[in-house]
Amino acid sequence: MPANKESNRDPSASLALLWGEADSRPRRGPKPKFTPAEVARRGIEIADAEGLDALTMQRVAEMLGLTTMALYRYVPGKPDLVDLMVDTVLSDPPDLDQVPGDWRTRLEAWARACWDVYRAHPWILTATGLRRHAMGPYQVAWLDTVLAALEPSGLTARQRHDAAILVLSLVRNLTQEALDSTEEGDKEWDRLTTQQLTLHAARFPALTRAIAEGAFTPTGRDPLTFGLTCVLDGIQGLVESAPRT
Repeated sequence: MPANKESNRDPSASLALLWGEADSRPRRGPKPKFTPAEVARRGIEIADAEGLDALTMQRVAEMLGLTTMALYRYVPGKPDLVDLMVDTVLSDPPDLDQVPGDWRTRLEAWARACWDVYRAHPWILTATGLRRHAMGPYQVAWLDTVLAALEPSGLTARQRHDAAILVLSLVRNLTQEALDSTEEGDKEWDRLTTQQLTLHAARFPALTRAIAEGAFTPTGRDPLTFGLTCVLDGIQGLVESAPRT
């Protein structure tokens, strides 16, 4: 029965849950003990500790002291639970009106706020990247906030949206890179790469020189700074080249 519930997912039910518009008419059975946000927080605990693959309706139900079937009174299925978890961890977007400066400083502040959320909850990459998911009010608020910050730039609506997605894509890529990187794995990669390039240095001269000059040496710097500066410089160039009316 649970499998059928999830395979026959009703997107409108997920949206109603996210936006607090679920049917409030009395149902048969005991009165619910938990709010949707409380259910979501249990799922977040699992995903933060073990990743999204470890999340199951059964485990969340056990944490709440419910049967798995009883959990379906709160959320229609795991995909709906994940959507609810995403919106819960996002919470309110940063108040960019309090950030001094122009659109660029506010876009940077928004990017760093995104970076903080993704580093704290890296499972969001999977939750939001493999399918078109239902967007709750907090996720919509984050998008609305960055679009408002870009309005004074003079970019078109499409350009403002594309700029926001470009910045978010950088944050997502860096988060994935951090997930894929381990100290032990990096050391082994360095050892094997150095060994191979020593044998084939003449075949790959530019890469050999770059490595010798420290291209892959850890710097300890904030990983977001370089990429974000490049992206913001590109958007700045677009803003400055746009025709003025």
